[in-house]
Amino acid sequence: MCGIVGYIGNREAYPIILKGLQRLEYRGYDSAGVALYDGKSIQLCKTKGKVGDLKKKCETSIDTTGSLGIGHTRWATHGVPNDVNSHPHFSNSGDLVIIHNGIIENYESIKKELLNRGYHFKSDTDTEVLVNLIEEIKINEDVKLGKAVQIALNQTVGAYAIAVFDKKKPNEIVVARLGSPLAIGVGEDEFFIASDASPFIEYTTNAIYLEDGEMAVVRRGKDVKIFNIKNDKWVNPYIQTLQLNLEQIEKGGYDHFMLKEIYEQPQAIRDTFRGRLREMEGLIKMAGVDDNIYRFLNARRIVIVACGTSWHAGLVAEYIFEDYLRIPVEVEYASEFRYRNPVIFKDDIVIAISQSGETADTMAAMKLAKEQGAFVFGVCNVVGSSISRLADAGAYTHAGPEIGVASTKAFTTQITVLTLIALKLAKEKGKISTSEFHRLLQELQQVPTKVEKMLESNKHVKQVAEVYKFATNCLYLGRGYNFPVALEGALKLKEISYIHAEGYPAAEMKHGPIALIDEQMPVIVIATRKGHYEKVVSNIQEIKSRKGKIIGIVTEGDETVKKLADHVIEVPETTDSLSPLLTTIPLQLLSYHIAVMLGKNVDQPRNLAKSVTVE
Repeated sequence: MCGIVGYIGNREAYPIILKGLQRLEYRGYDSAGVALYDGKSIQLCKTKGKVGDLKKKCETSIDTTGSLGIGHTRWATHGVPNDVNSHPHFSNSGDLVIIHNGIIENYESIKKELLNRGYHFKSDTDTEVLVNLIEEIKINEDVKLGKAVQIALNQTVGAYAIAVFDKKKPNEIVVARLGSPLAIGVGEDEFFIASDASPFIEYTTNAIYLEDGEMAVVRRGKDVKIFNIKNDKWVNPYIQTLQLNLEQIEKGGYDHFMLKEIYEQPQAIRDTFRGRLREMEGLIKMAGVDDNIYRFLNARRIVIVACGTSWHAGLVAEYIFEDYLRIPVEVEYASEFRYRNPVIFKDDIVIAISQSGETADTMAAMKLAKEQGAFVFGVCNVVGSSISRLADAGAYTHAGPEIGVASTKAFTTQITVLTLIALKLAKEKGKISTSEFHRLLQELQQVPTKVEKMLESNKHVKQVAEVYKFATNCLYLGRGYNFPVALEGALKLKEISYIHAEGYPAAEMKHGPIALIDEQMPVIVIATRKGHYEKVVSNIQEIKSRKGKIIGIVTEGDETVKKLADHVIEVPETTDSLSPLLTTIPLQLLSYHIAVMLGKNVDQPRNLAKSVTVE
């Protein structure tokens, strides 16, 4: 949520910041702004709306020169989305300028004290309170900007990633983070600041990721100075070489990032099990599991914590782990887990799943689990992310950058990683035979090719979407392994088309949702031949008798459902536990095409952010 971009060096800052903000649009926002400094005066431009609106306003209202600048895309928390509440914000003197992601929870008490001291406020934001607190400390205690920021942050409660500069010190930007990600790109006598590496990848592949509770002073022509906000202890910067390239974050000829990412899934799945799935050797090698095999093999249970699409991947994993490993699994919403005083045992394995590796609720759940002695294993996509650093061990999905807000390849690659873990442990514990293990490895190896075949049905799915694009409600049904896929399919439709949709276990239809079914209600039923096929066919007959419109996701060659359904979309046959990797593809395409036909902003749906870094 929100996006930060900053630059200090010898180039013009404005084009770097503007392009960076465009690359962070996927994070979700409602307003944008930029502050530029040429060493003489600060140029401020901000507006409600998109980065495109900001560009138009800047180019007609301010001087865009200057080699120091900060920019921001805002997701409204304190104060409605408007020009005044947009970032950046000035201190009362006009000397300090700040951008901020996160929430300062005790801003009201701080604001009251500052009002008593004669400060005034133009906006409704907690951020303007923070910049004035920094100024008050800087003046009263006669300290440098970095020290003032440190003292101020020790007086605040909440989460933040900030960048602030003082017009009296044109060669310096101070940054800090707690709970919201912040990266520093290191160039030749220049530095880039951003919420993630995408804004500066074309300029440098060297990056420093600040840890929680760290701040840095970034000076033109000097080394970055990093220290702990709480105890003043200096930290040696760790400069990483980014595994990202510019081509990965461009659309590559596709109309939308979401469609590009749907089509990237075969390769993303291959990349996820490359080096891990060794079919010819009959092995699964995963360092994060191998190095902690005793903990896994002796775990009392597995607790999975996640949010959104990652939670759905966790539900699939629950079926897989319990089926093959025969160990109890609980899947928890991280946002609920962290607040409900959960029972956690020291011999539990807690698996935290997050595409971005920055999800605030998931990180909080991990910290709670670690405090109670559990072993925490992270599954995420972004190398160097907060969750990857917080976990005791983990595995990356290797999906590559996912820019579209509606997650697609993250879902399938998360399931792939979790399947590898389950099969590896099941073999280690002797829960499955060698022959069955080899068969499953062969099936998994074939999944990317079968996904490629699924994508060939895109034209047909588009035709189905044309029929149902004006539906106001949809029901998604699945059983067993495909119940979580029904939930995920409904979520995709809701996210990008704004059509109300619900996912249910097929048998639960009779316990309420069947009352909604009439000739206007499309029902998407996942009815592959494996699993509980006959039961699902019975559910379809019940829907048909009530004049519901049925879209069946069926195994190739199915004739039974084809006779009952209004439309069918075929998927290649595979073992039941791997079917979610295939059945989710047509549901992704269906939601995509309906949203496009309705003229929705597929990559940036309203009110949503790619990475939820605040509660």
